[in-house]
Amino acid sequence: MNERYAAGILRYRWLVIVATILLVALAASGGRFLAFSSDYRVFFSKENPQLTAFEELQNTYTKNDNVLIVLEPKGGNVFTRDVYEAIIDVTERSWQVPYSLRVDSLSNFQHSFSEEDDLTVIDLIDEPAGLSDEEVEYIKSVALKEPLLKRRLVSPQGHVTAINITVELPGLNPVEEVPDVVGKVREIAAYVEETYPDLQVYLTGVVMMNSAFAEASQYDASNLLPLAFLLIVVTVFIQLRGVVGTLVTALVIIMSVISAMGLAGWMGIPLTGPMMSAPAIILTLAVADCVHILTNWMQGLRQGHDKNQAMVESMRINFSPVFLTSATTAIGFLTLNFSDAPPFGDLGNTSAIGVIIAFLLSVSFLPALATLLPSMVKEHEQHDSHVMLKLADWIIKFRKQLLVGMGALILALVALVPMNETNDVFVEYFDERIQFRTDTDFVVENLTGVYFIDYSLNSGSDGGVSDPKNLQQVEDLANWLRAQPNVMHVSTITDVFKRLNRNMHGDDEAWHKLPQQRDLAAQYLLLYEMSLPYGLDLNNQIDINKQATRLSVTMETMSTNEVLEFEELVYDWMAENTPDILTFGASPTVMFSHIGTRNIKSMLGGTLVALVLISLILMVALKSWRYGFVSLVPNLAPAGMAFGIWAVIDGEIGLGVSVVTAMTLGIVVDDAIHFLSKYLRARREQGLDAANAVRYAFRTVGVALWVTSVALVAGFMVLATSSFELNSSMGLLVSIVIALALFADFFFLPPLLMRFDSWLQGSEKPKQAN
Repeated sequence: MNERYAAGILRYRWLVIVATILLVALAASGGRFLAFSSDYRVFFSKENPQLTAFEELQNTYTKNDNVLIVLEPKGGNVFTRDVYEAIIDVTERSWQVPYSLRVDSLSNFQHSFSEEDDLTVIDLIDEPAGLSDEEVEYIKSVALKEPLLKRRLVSPQGHVTAINITVELPGLNPVEEVPDVVGKVREIAAYVEETYPDLQVYLTGVVMMNSAFAEASQYDASNLLPLAFLLIVVTVFIQLRGVVGTLVTALVIIMSVISAMGLAGWMGIPLTGPMMSAPAIILTLAVADCVHILTNWMQGLRQGHDKNQAMVESMRINFSPVFLTSATTAIGFLTLNFSDAPPFGDLGNTSAIGVIIAFLLSVSFLPALATLLPSMVKEHEQHDSHVMLKLADWIIKFRKQLLVGMGALILALVALVPMNETNDVFVEYFDERIQFRTDTDFVVENLTGVYFIDYSLNSGSDGGVSDPKNLQQVEDLANWLRAQPNVMHVSTITDVFKRLNRNMHGDDEAWHKLPQQRDLAAQYLLLYEMSLPYGLDLNNQIDINKQATRLSVTMETMSTNEVLEFEELVYDWMAENTPDILTFGASPTVMFSHIGTRNIKSMLGGTLVALVLISLILMVALKSWRYGFVSLVPNLAPAGMAFGIWAVIDGEIGLGVSVVTAMTLGIVVDDAIHFLSKYLRARREQGLDAANAVRYAFRTVGVALWVTSVALVAGFMVLATSSFELNSSMGLLVSIVIALALFADFFFLPPLLMRFDSWLQGSEKPKQAN
């Protein structure tokens, strides 16, 4: 059947080539629909409980997606007239940022004080040029004492200050909304550095993080993809030693990538950080099919066969294993749909499509074009198969030692797996090549954190925010949180109530405490709200019915485990001390902290499904449940060994690493399938014994396995240099898995086959050796 198919491809090769080009062009045309998604929410499914809780909180209060513009004077003092001028200027310009909902800074902080019997509320800084030295120092004293400003908009040392822009993205055109905001903010930053040369500007916040996801993806696409392609083409050229084979392989790679990405565009898949690793993965995996077919084709040419005859034979012995490896690889990637993070499902679907397209091109376009072009391969040209035969002889000679030694090594490394722990630091998803990371590191070190948790504290009744009992519980919680080691700032409405109570008692510090009458507190609040200008109301802290208030905790950069421990600690404390306002926190910090653990649990199901399907495919394809069963050992061992090594070199399983087992299960099977297919061909068709069947497998497929594995490792190692940590950690661990898979298939699978040969043969009838 395979011979007839191959002969048909060669007979109508011009038709095959033209049809292929037209179909690829049609698929690739969907690329015009591809667009970067600059919203961190894409990492969470609509059913994600942490996302649901956060969306409910944001629907209750104003949204808190923000950009934080941080100003650092070279003189190390923000409390000067010149810096005040700059703060006012930047604050006014920040209102021009698209979708801006609120702008908070030192200049427009609503400073309240008593003036005779009246409550006066004014901007903290106004007309700085006319300020006296005493007024400059007064502003400093107010700012450094005010809980709503210190460690939020001004550092305790007074050496940096910030302007916080709250934006409400409509969500109608996510592709353009974030770039619009970021573009305007960077325009303001450039203006500041040009107009005020003594100020250094840093940009961080949720919107800047959103933009960083797209920027990291674009950086990888422009830098890593060409490098991966170059390395793989060079590897193939060294193996095939011919321009024709290398050219055809390169064309198959390019066509596979553009077709898969084009189809992703047709399917409406957004470009995200994980998704942008798909082209590198596809071009890496597409090499294997080409190398196997071309290697055996060139072996036929060296034996004196003509181009067509050699290609028909190569297709005969490779079609089934190439199909099987493509199917198992696609299954491995499709199980990424079990991931709790949709971008990994998109990555899996796109990569699976690319793998299938690469297979189709390898068994149609490749033979048609390769036999059409002039071949430079000479008959009886020296080849490297003798190296593989020497390796086979060495493995056969020391098979008992290798079986015991490799078995012990596998068990030792697998025993280290429990040392890994689920952990992540989502700010560190970006390395220092992305400006968001460096700016954020500076802000966390010098001013405030970017990790926060919001708590919606419900009093249980309309207007209950002003209830003294409710206020006291909120205050107790805030004071306890401020005493925690990782907390940098707590924003709570009780600070406003205490300030108003002091103001209404002649600014007497003795009255800087919560009001004890509900109606009095409500009056203070109403009077204060009536004095606030447009855009600086309390809707970001109190709901419309004045039943609930938002308490925001800003923290240092923490790992996901630390955040989860903190979240649990807060909940337990509230349950014991403030049960009337007991609730869970919600924020992107909480969402990213939970997603890693949730993803590992969901991917365990995906890995199990992949294992069952791939095992069934192997048993059916090898026409023996025994061979399929034995092959599972070297197929499962690489992932276990790799995670054992990972426990030593890193020890933390983050969002990117959590998908590796399911993803690589289909890839590592490839080498075993090719080796076993040749081994069984020698046993069943040629009647060779186990040792000679091993020699035959090494001679016919050994070099191809070596080259394809090197190409795969090279491709994923390029991915390991990504500026996006999810991709870099995934690329590094996949490289380790593939390298160990080759190691296991060369030094463990052959001894295993020879050791259990009599059991594996089972009821198979022996055939006379040929």
